[in-house]
Amino acid sequence: MEEKYRQPSLDMVRRTFTDHENADEAQIVVNLIEEIRCMKTYIPELELIMTDENDDVIGYVMFSKFHLGGKYMDELLLLSPAAVKTELQRQHISKELIEYGFEKAKEMGFKAVIVEGNPQNYRSRGFITSADYGIVAAESVGLPAVECLMVKELCENALEHISGIVEYTDYKSLK
Repeated sequence: MEEKYRQPSLDMVRRTFTDHENADEAQIVVNLIEEIRCMKTYIPELELIMTDENDDVIGYVMFSKFHLGGKYMDELLLLSPAAVKTELQRQHISKELIEYGFEKAKEMGFKAVIVEGNPQNYRSRGFITSADYGIVAAESVGLPAVECLMVKELCENALEHISGIVEYTDYKSLK
C-alpha cells in the first residue's frame, strides 16, 4: 500500500459498501481498515489494491494477522475487508487480488486464512467452512449461518493443529 492510495482506497471501499449495504455499514468497514492499519497485526505488504488505466483504485483486499485465543498469530491471517468498485464486479478483480495475497502470505510463512462472508463469494477461492476444522465463531460474532465463517489452508495440513474460537474483541470498530 503506497501512501498515495491510502485515502482513495478508503473512498472506494466506502462507496462499495454503501452501494451494497448502507452508509453505516460502510463506515464500520472504513473504521476497521483504519484501525487495523494502526495495530501490530497490520502487514503493509498484504494490504492490496488494483488500479485502472487512470490510476484509480478499483479493487481492495486486506490480510492481517489474526489469533484464536492468543494463539497462531504468526500462522493465521484474517481476510477483511475485500471490495471491488460496484460497476466492475464479476470481472475477477477480487479473485486476482486474493490469489496474489495467498501467494504472498505463503511466501511470508503464513499457514491459513480465515474469512467471514457469503460462502458463494469465497468457495471458488478454496475456502471451506471453518467449523469443519474446529474453528468456530463466538456467539458475540453473530454469524447468520455457520457456513459464513470459512478458512483456507495455504499449505497442506496447515490446520491440523489450529482450532479455537473466533472473537473480534481486539477491534473497537466491530463492537
